[in-house]
Amino acid sequence: MRRALLALAVLVPLLGLPGGAQAQQARGKERVVATSESFLSAHPDLRYRLEGLDAVEKGRPEQAIGLFRRAARYADKPSQSMLGEMHWTGSGVPVDRVQGYIWMDVAAERGYPLMVAKRESYWSQLSDEERLRAREVGVAVMDEYGDAAAKPRLEKLLLRAKRNVTGSRVGNVGNLVIRIPTPTGYREVTGDDYYDRKFWEPERYFKWQDQDWVQPEGKVDVGDVEAAPADGDAGRD
Repeated sequence: MRRALLALAVLVPLLGLPGGAQAQQARGKERVVATSESFLSAHPDLRYRLEGLDAVEKGRPEQAIGLFRRAARYADKPSQSMLGEMHWTGSGVPVDRVQGYIWMDVAAERGYPLMVAKRESYWSQLSDEERLRAREVGVAVMDEYGDAAAKPRLEKLLLRAKRNVTGSRVGNVGNLVIRIPTPTGYREVTGDDYYDRKFWEPERYFKWQDQDWVQPEGKVDVGDVEAAPADGDAGRD
């Protein structure tokens, strides 16, 4: 499951789901833009997620935990899910099923099916004592990393970056040609591609991310699922 989350965490939001040639070309441009250094400097959610995934790939789970926490502070649900999986399995930290559930609970806040399924699977495996502790400890984690607190942190940075563009002397950004270094050489995108409103306006940005997680492709075995209490998630009693 950790490998499945690792792959989805980096690929789905950046590449999107398969589609026709035109859709794939559009997604290719999005990936070039969304992984450029200048873009990531204004999007710490993606920046720290990618750095965390790189640390995992290089066998540095302890470093990855810190990077995913940074991304989690900016409402990055894939990073929150990685924290849940890593605490649950003891990757980079001692095994802590309560923390694993709590982080997956925060990750499932928007109702992404994959993360909801994992959260419910975790809940079904907790003891009564662990469930009680999850409710008690989960409140503080949700208060700091849930969307109500985390989204405004990112919104502030996005709006500041947007003001820097609209308040500059660039003029019509559509006339710009931006060269972005990639592992295979420089790629060119237009100003309209780079400064697409879905990347810089908070509401549109979150919708852009959400669209690929609402109906993720693929199949994940999460085991038997037991319904959580009617009140919902940890810390919401």
